[in-house]
This record gives sequence, C-alpha cells and structure tokens, in this order.
Amino acid sequence: MDELEREYGVTNSIKLASNENAWGSSPKAIEAIREALTNLHRYPDGSNYYLVKAIAEKFGFSPSEVIIGNGSDEIIEFLVKAYVEKGDEVITSHPSFLMYQKVVQVRGGVNNILPLKDMRHDLATILGTITDRTRLIFLDNPNNPTATAIPPGDLYTFLSNVPESVIVVLDEAYVDFMDPEMQVDAYSLVRNSKGRCGVVILRTFSKAYGLAGIRVGYGLMAADIVSSLHRVRQPFNVNKLAQVAAIAALGDTEFYEKTLQGTREGKAWLQKEVKKLGCTTYPSQTNFFLIDVKGDAAALYEAMLYKGVIIRSMKPYGYSHVIRVTVGTDEENYRFVGALADCLSELGYVS
Repeated sequence: MDELEREYGVTNSIKLASNENAWGSSPKAIEAIREALTNLHRYPDGSNYYLVKAIAEKFGFSPSEVIIGNGSDEIIEFLVKAYVEKGDEVITSHPSFLMYQKVVQVRGGVNNILPLKDMRHDLATILGTITDRTRLIFLDNPNNPTATAIPPGDLYTFLSNVPESVIVVLDEAYVDFMDPEMQVDAYSLVRNSKGRCGVVILRTFSKAYGLAGIRVGYGLMAADIVSSLHRVRQPFNVNKLAQVAAIAALGDTEFYEKTLQGTREGKAWLQKEVKKLGCTTYPSQTNFFLIDVKGDAAALYEAMLYKGVIIRSMKPYGYSHVIRVTVGTDEENYRFVGALADCLSELGYVS
C-alpha cells in the first residue's frame, strides 16, 4: 500500500484485493501475543500440543487426526512431499488456488489441470481423469477466485466414486463464510473412509480469525495420513506467537461472530449497490465476490488504483470483464462503491 501511494500519488489507500479480515485480528489473540513476547528466547513447542488439543476438542477430532502448518499452504506442501513422486499425477482445477500446482511442479509431479464448468469444479470430468498414477485431488471449497461451493450432495456422491488409492483434499479456507446448508460434515468425511478415498480437510486462521500476518493453518484427516505428514514436517514449523494467537482466537467467539455478521451485511450491501451501477455480481460463499464490470477488467483495476482502491482483476484467470473485491468495513465499502462509480463512468463501461 505504501508503494501504491508513492507510485500513484494517492493517500489513505484501501486494500480489498487479498480477502483479508477487514475487522483486524481477534483482541484475545493480540493479548496472547503480548504475553508471549517475553519468552521469545525459547523455541516453540515443536508438537504444537496445545493448539492441536484445542482444535481437536472444538471440532470433535482426536489430536492424532490434526496437524498444524505455517499457513495451510505448508500442509499442501506436506501432502505433495509425502504422496507424490516424480511422474505421479495430481488433479486440480483452473482457476483455483495456484499453490497446488506450484508445489506439484517442484516435486516433479504431473499436474492435470481441468477447467471449471460454470465457475465450479467439474466433478464428472475430474472422475474421468483419474488414473492409476493419480495420488491427490485438490478441491478448494469454496473456490478461490470464483467464490463458488460444491453442493454437499454432489460432493458426497463424487467422493463415493473416487478410488481408495487417491486422497481428496478439500481446502476450506473460507468455510466460515459459507451458508450452513452448503457446509459438509468434516468429521464424517474424515472418519468414514472405509471403502472409499481418504479425505483431508484444510482450514486457516488467516480469514475469519484475522491472523493472516502470522501464518497458521491446520488440517483434519485420518491419523495415518497425519503420521505420514509428520515425517516430512520441519521441526518448529509454527512459531510461538502463531500458536498462542491461534489458541486465543479459536476461543474468541465475539470477534468471530462480529466478522461473520459484518461480512454478511457488507456483502449484501455491496452487491446491491454494484447492481445499481449497471454491473453484474456473482453469487458468493466467501468474504469476496466477483463483479462483471462490462469492460476490460485490467483497465478498471488500473483506474481504481488512482482512486487509492486496490482490487483484483480476473483477466489473468480468463475472465476479461470481471474483477474480484473483498468485503471491507462500512467505510471501505462506501469508498469502493464511489470509486467504482467514477471509474465506470470515466471508462464508459456502463450507461
């Protein structure tokens, strides 16, 4: 943001591009970090014992079914390191979270990248792509960047048809923002794997809990998968401050509910106002959503920068007229709508 203000000559810029928590971080997490600052000369708990215990208790799992990562990104890396050898295949979708494909490429695996269908994971085509060399399938649910989610019934049917030799990874970074009826039962998916594929659930403290800056995520999965991941995990992979902050944030119901309510209300208001400007909005199960601006998204992105508003152009993902915006605070949302109205008019995109 400092670079933006310096380069474009603007002040008081706002960032609505990275799906961060507009309401900051859990106050309890911040206080826990303050208390831990006097003990930084000691290594962190290499087993993440207390954080694992807190997560297991909250979601009804055994501690042996939980693993902690330096962001959920690191657990993606664990999975690929543990299960993918040179020439092994991994199925992902496009567009989706790019880290899946990058880690597989570094490992020497083969990326089978399938296009989304109507902005959703094409489960039928994914099933048809599985071979005896397929090791992992990554499904970000909800998807980033499209904000779509897989209907639970469709997902359960899909999983019942995936071979036992394959692990399906459900990346639920935005699960907290989903409508309850769209959420799947993580416990049953992890525990009831007899006769079908194993399922790994990935989640993060970066979004709803507001801890993106300290990088901590977790995975829920069968104990034997956790054991395999520990074999490739570096010791002390999650720092002391991240551990204590995550434990505190997990118990901060007030901040968590404030985030969810603010996101719901802000998204509804934004979508209503954006439609008034002549744009089309897409349904969303996350704290961001897509907007068809009826013109070149890259040009609009650039014009918005001069207004001090950072959003995301979806042109690199193949959606040339679409932008992505994160729900902000009321003040940020008002600022975004005003800047969007000005830019649409200046560019002549809508009447």
